[in-house]
Order: sequence, then C-alpha cells, then structure tokens
Amino acid sequence: MGGENETAVETTSTRPPSKANMITPGCAVLLDINNGDKLTFAHLNKNASVKIGNIKCWLDALVGHPFGSVFEVQSGAKGASFVRVSPSGADLREGIAEKDDGEAAGDEVKSKDNRALIDNNTAQTLSAEDINKMRTEGVSGKEIMEALVANSATFHTKTAFSQEKYLRKKQKKYAPRVVVRRPSARSVCEAYFAKDPNKTGHLRMDMLALILSLANVGANAEVLVLDMLGGLLTASVAERLGGYGCVCSTYNTHKPPTIDMVRLFNFDASTSSGVVRAPVSQLISARIENSKLSAEAESKRKDGDDDINIILNETTDVSTSGNSMEVDGTTSTTETVEVSVATETTVILESVEGERTTKTTQILETVALDSRLEETPKIETESTGKRKAGTRPDEFEAGKSIKPGRLASDEDRKRWAIQGFTSLIVGAPFLDPWTVVEKLLPLLAPSAPFVIYHPYLQPLAECMNKLQSEHMAVGLQLQEPWLREYQVLPSRTHPNMQMSSTGGWVLSGIRINKA
Repeated sequence: MGGENETAVETTSTRPPSKANMITPGCAVLLDINNGDKLTFAHLNKNASVKIGNIKCWLDALVGHPFGSVFEVQSGAKGASFVRVSPSGADLREGIAEKDDGEAAGDEVKSKDNRALIDNNTAQTLSAEDINKMRTEGVSGKEIMEALVANSATFHTKTAFSQEKYLRKKQKKYAPRVVVRRPSARSVCEAYFAKDPNKTGHLRMDMLALILSLANVGANAEVLVLDMLGGLLTASVAERLGGYGCVCSTYNTHKPPTIDMVRLFNFDASTSSGVVRAPVSQLISARIENSKLSAEAESKRKDGDDDINIILNETTDVSTSGNSMEVDGTTSTTETVEVSVATETTVILESVEGERTTKTTQILETVALDSRLEETPKIETESTGKRKAGTRPDEFEAGKSIKPGRLASDEDRKRWAIQGFTSLIVGAPFLDPWTVVEKLLPLLAPSAPFVIYHPYLQPLAECMNKLQSEHMAVGLQLQEPWLREYQVLPSRTHPNMQMSSTGGWVLSGIRINKA
C-alpha cells in the first residue's frame, strides 16, 4: 500500500521539464544542504564530489534530473550515494511518530509537556556501534530513525513540537537532504550573504533587486558596471538582459577585479558574449576622440557655409555696380562690364563650389563613418558573427561555450563613445563614490539613470552633495531598503529571531548635460 502511494505521488508531481531546466554535465549548481544549514556551489565535472559531514558523496547521480530536485544521502557498503526523494517534508513523521490512543493533535499538545525530561543520556538504549553497523549494512536513514524512536524511552512523552524537532535533528545527521538549486541572481546573492558576505560587500537580495530596477536594466540596454563585488552585479545584469544587449564591466586598476561569479550562472553562448570588459582609460579616450571628430566636422561645416555667404554677397555688390554703369555710360561699355563681371563671378563660384564640394565630401565621409559605427553590431566576435539590433543570435553550436568577460573591441568602444551607455551601476565599497562617478558619468547618454551602492551612508551623502553643486544630475535619491523575514509554521508564525539589520545604501539619479 505504501509503495502504491509513493508511485501515485511521484506520478502526479512529475511533469516533463524543459531541456534548459535539466541538470547537465559541466553545469554549475547550488547545493542547499539540510534546509540552509550549508550552502555550497559545485561544477558537475568528472569525479566531482561534495563532503556532507564526514561523508563524501559523488555528484554524478545529480545529472539528468531537473533543478529543484531533492536528494537524500544514503550510506551503504560501497559508500554514500544520492537517492531522489519526494520534495515534501510531510513524510518526516510518517510511520515513526504514532499518536496515542485516539488523542487528537491538539489534545496531545495540551496534555503533554517536557517537565519530566532529564537529559542524562540514558533514554536511548541503541549504542553508537549499533548505528554505525546499520549504516555500513546500507540501512536507510528512515529505518535508522525508526530504530532510534523505538529504543527511546522518552520520545512518546514529548510534545508534538519536541518530537518534530527531535526527528529533524536526527534526519540531518543520518539522512541529510540536499536540494539542487539553479544559480540565479537571487540564489547566488542569498548564498554569499549567508556564507561570506564580505565577498559581495554585504549586498542583500532585496538591495540587488532595487539596484536593477533603479538602473532600468532591460532588453537591448547597454549597461556600464563598475563591479568590485566578485562579479555579482555583472552577472545579475547579464541575466536580466537575457542575451539582448550588452554589459561592460569596467575597472580603473592595473589588474582587473575578478568576476568569477558570472561563471556560476550557466549562461548560454548568446548571453555570455554580451559580457565584455574594458578599462576606464580606454572608454574615456574613445569619448575624447569622438568629441574631437565631432567638433572638427562641425567647424568644417560652418566654414563652408560662411564662405558661400561671403561670395554671394560680393557677387551681389558687383552686379549692382554694373547696373549703375549701364545707366551713366554707353551700351557697349555696359555689355563689356557685364560679361567681365559674369566671367569673374563664374570663376569665383566654380572655385568656391569646388572647395565647398571638397569640404562637403569630407563632412559626408565623417557622417557616413559615424553612421556606420552606429550600425555596428552590438556584439561581434569570431565565434558569434554579426548581431542585428533587437535580435538574439541562436545559431551557436550546441555544447560550445563562450567564456564571458572578453575584452571590448574597437567597434564597441567607438559605438559607446557615440551613443553613450544607457545606465551606470557602481558597486565599489572600497573606493570613493565621487571620484568614481566624476569619471564615469560623462560616459552615459543624456537622461541615463545611474545607481551607486555602498554599505555606509556618509560616502554617498557627500557624493550626492557634490553632484547637486556641480549640476551633473537630477532626481537624486538616497535610499535604504528594509527587509523582515518571517517563520511561517502552524501556531508558530513570527519574525525570525536573527536577521540582518541593514542592507546598505543606494544613491540614484539621472545624468544631465551641463548648460
């Protein structure tokens, strides 16, 4: 009967997952061990393994299952292995903790308490040697838990809450469960915030969502990111772009900071090709060069118009003097003067026209070059080919990965110098925000949003004051998000006993040109 129920549950809860949701060899996974007690990342390469307690488990058994699957570690004579189980935790007490004679759960809670329990280590008659022998023989974790309950003298005198806590404690020890999660912006941010927040500058997942929203990150965007948080900002932007657009991770140091977290996201070739890197000095040089070319083109155009106006004015003056000679002199003299004036005017106009044609040709060549740069594909590499605006190249070879973080090409830098970036995100806790923004803000297009994250308030307040005094931005806002997590359980719903006090500060605004 139990086998039939398990089969029915498995049949109703299983639906054919898409290929993108399947765990494949070589991909990165986030292993959630015992409901958040331990979070670790792993690449499913050959002979990949993870250590859970004192047990070493091979990860090849995870391949072929969908993300979100729950596995239980079972020991045996040949070592530990992963066995997929139902994701529901309702079977924890099934077959183990039986109710007393006809008592309801509510009556049980009211009638029992833990006042008579004495922790003297004599309630359990099963020894450690017996448990190790059972694990060596390949007995499942559930059977070991049943044996522990059967040999406990105080289990049935505990309240239902105490029984559940006892079973969960034993399950973590003898039958640990692992949830295989897909690395995403939220899961990676939460994992690092829990295990090593210093690597991500104490960036919380609600703050990350606020940053992406304020920066207006979306499809076909060209986002400039100064990421000194291990690559979390760069990867989050690339994930939201989804292969449509480009994210440029810039840096102002001799050695570029690491963006290794990008490789945890299992991006396809299209999304990976949209992640590029370029130093700040190259971006600024490209913008200055483009400004010089634009100024020269404008100067040549104005000079050509001024020459034409001068010649036309001189021609009008000569024609007027010829008419006066026709009134006072003879007819033959007048005709000679008109012919002479006409000849000289023709020569002058031809000369001016030729010079203007040359200048106009130069201007047109410059404009044509600018237009070609504007039409340059947003991502163009040897492996991806040309990309048209608003399209996603899906013609990549199957199984062929592209390493994210290639250096930006000359075409990319020229395009950004002409068009400007659509938004700016700065995550550099160890740098002065004003020093960074003063250099990077001119690289944005007019009316482009920018967002600066910092764990502390004072540096952002000083940066906000300078932006206001320099008239470089409008709509400035200095915000701090607020997050409260709750435990939701029957009759035990309340805020978590421990939570983070702050998620950092963020300064946002819109860039404007100086008058």
